[in-house]
Amino acid sequence: MKNIINIGIPSKGRLRKDVLKIFSKRKLKLISERGERDLIGSIQKKTNIKILYLHAREIIERLGDGSLDVGFSGFDLFKESEINIQNKISVVKKLNFGNANLVVAIPDPWIDVQTIADLEEIAFEFRDKKKKRLRVATKYPNLTSEFLFSKGVTQFRLVDSLGATEAYPFTGSSELITDISSSGETLRANNLRILKDGKILKSQACIFTSKKNNKKKGLKNLIRLLSK
Repeated sequence: MKNIINIGIPSKGRLRKDVLKIFSKRKLKLISERGERDLIGSIQKKTNIKILYLHAREIIERLGDGSLDVGFSGFDLFKESEINIQNKISVVKKLNFGNANLVVAIPDPWIDVQTIADLEEIAFEFRDKKKKRLRVATKYPNLTSEFLFSKGVTQFRLVDSLGATEAYPFTGSSELITDISSSGETLRANNLRILKDGKILKSQACIFTSKKNNKKKGLKNLIRLLSK
């Protein structure tokens, strides 16, 4: 089906709810045969549009390979993806929801560490005294290493976070973390604080399109409608 327009919508969470509001405000009625659990849907009276409910990270991947034409996801996930994927995607519009920052956070007891420069010092101490590198738990390895290297912090090792990243320093799995945070409340509740200059990236929800399929029939009008 060459002229079907595939739209990726986050399958769960706050982002999903906010994206669905965009459609309802524009009188685009989304239909799913099995209700909220359905991974595939459509728009009433628009036979050329297919809705796919996917993980926000997968939406970026699929825009990159062209299997989605339009997608809603976070700017953080876009910037975390490989450069060759980013090059195949256009940011059409930054939306006014999903606002959060990717930040470097450390356990409260580390009183001497307030800035990235302090972190660098501790990292060398760790290397010299404990013969090991500082471990940073994260779901954002690319952005994290890029940021730390750019600030002169080189003595660290990334730990892939598979669940609640904020628990890692307290289970002995890492010394510090980088995580996405909107208000900082979750971090504070978990006895973590953000370094004074520890903001890696400002993020928000965006409408993205795949550059590969931008000539598809009806796509320009649809994007115009969703972006206004």
